[in-house]
Order: sequence, then C-alpha cells, then structure tokens
Amino acid sequence: METSELLKKVRHIEIKTRGLSNQIFAGEYHSAFKGKGMTFSEVREYQYGDAIRDVDWNVTARFNHPYVKIFEEERELTVMLLVDVSGSKNFGTQNQYKQELMTEIAAVLSFSAIKNNDKIGVILFSDKVEKFIPPQKGRKHILRIIQELLNFEPQSKQTNVSAALEYLTNAIKKRSIGFIISDFIDSGFKDALTIANRKHDIVGLRVFDERETNLPNMGLVKMVDAETGALKWVDTSSKKVRNAYSDWWVNHSASLEQTFRMSGVDYTSVATDQDYVKPLIYLFKHRGA
Repeated sequence: METSELLKKVRHIEIKTRGLSNQIFAGEYHSAFKGKGMTFSEVREYQYGDAIRDVDWNVTARFNHPYVKIFEEERELTVMLLVDVSGSKNFGTQNQYKQELMTEIAAVLSFSAIKNNDKIGVILFSDKVEKFIPPQKGRKHILRIIQELLNFEPQSKQTNVSAALEYLTNAIKKRSIGFIISDFIDSGFKDALTIANRKHDIVGLRVFDERETNLPNMGLVKMVDAETGALKWVDTSSKKVRNAYSDWWVNHSASLEQTFRMSGVDYTSVATDQDYVKPLIYLFKHRGA
C-alpha cells in the first residue's frame, strides 16, 4: 500500500473510531473494566456497614478489635489487543473484509483506553507471534497500531490462538485486559485461554462473514484455503454439500461458545455486514452490571 493511501486510511479510521469512542464507548468501557483491578491501600477499624469479606483477620486478632482492609481502584490499566493476522483475515463478501472490521474494533478500543488514561499494547499473531508492540499511551502510539493493522504482512498464513495467549501470559507480568480479536478458525486453545484468563481479564471478539455460515448454490466452484493455499473443486449445487458445510459451521460455533464459557471468558461475535457498536456496548454493559 502506498504511503499516501495508507496515511489517508489511517486518518479515516482515526476520525471514525475516535468519535465513536468519545461519544459511546468511554462510559461503557469505564464501567466494564475500571474497578476490576484493586490495590491494597490501608487498614482501618471496622465501621457499621463494612463487608465481612473485607475484615483483616490477622490485624483483628492482634489488636483484639475488628479491622478491615481498604482497597483503591487501579487508576491505570494495561490493555492488550491480540489481533489475528492469518490468511483468513482477507475474506469478506459484504461491506468489508474481516481485516478492516478487526482494525476498526481495535482502533475504537485503543481510543477508549487512552481516554481513560490506560496503556495499550498489541500482539499480532498467525500460527506464531508475528509482532509485539509494547503498551504505551498517546495518539501517536495508536496511529502506529492502526498503521500496522492495515499494512502488516505476516510471515505465516495459518492460525494458532494458543500461541498468542501463551505469549500474553508469559510476556505481560502485570494483570491486563486482553481483547483477542479473531475469526477463531482454530481449535484446541481452551487450556491456554483458561490459564491466560486466570492471570489477565480476557475478552473474546469473534469476527466473521455471513458467507462463511453457508454456501450459496453457484454450481462447481474452485475454492482456495486462505491459510493453507490448498485448492479444491466444490459442487455447491449439491444440497448434501451445502448442508454439510452449514452443519460444520453450527458445530464449530457451538464448540467455540462452549470453550469460552468453560474458560470463564466473556465473548461476542460481529459480522462484516453488522454494526459492531451494538454488540460491543451490550458486552460492556453485561460486564459492568
């Protein structure tokens, strides 16, 4: 992509997503994530109405009088975006490619983070970690992130969600909010997801295209696997073939939902022809409730 065209796209995404962040997401983001991290401040004598769970039993036993622990909200969080850059990102039959939607979602989360004085970092992954951008603050930093998402060319086209989650677990020592943005055309990452969610606060954002949910009847079609490069002729006029594909999608989606549920991770899906504002706000409100 030419530099002038790239900068034009970066500016367009900044204007759109920064406006959404300022008008819509800032409050929802704050209620969903602020206050989740608490740091110990001090102890004081028990007062009527204090929660029993906050009693410091060691200090209480020492002074023979009830004392409670006082915590303060962590004012600064670290937000990590784990963004899938595998070959399947370059698919889209509706309003936009999956890559474009993932970039917009990443940008609006980034602007929401810096508006709340949080740091934002990025892990770009395929079947390995392709690039790590350490957490920082500021508009310039976000513009770099957007530019990388628009123009980055991965070395591999395949997907390994576990690799990204394991890298997050090992590389980021402080508890963070981790948004994993992917189409999740992968499996076997439940253990890595569970472990990462114990250390961090993980949120799954699935991006998909409506055409991935079913095959249209277009006769004999030559298809290419975007991640492996494998070519295959598919007879889409066959109802049996179309039904088998639809069944695969339903089963894969159910398995994915079960993986997130069993790992205790909040999760939502956004289609390329869908306004991502509503599902994100719903997710944030659900978390902040």
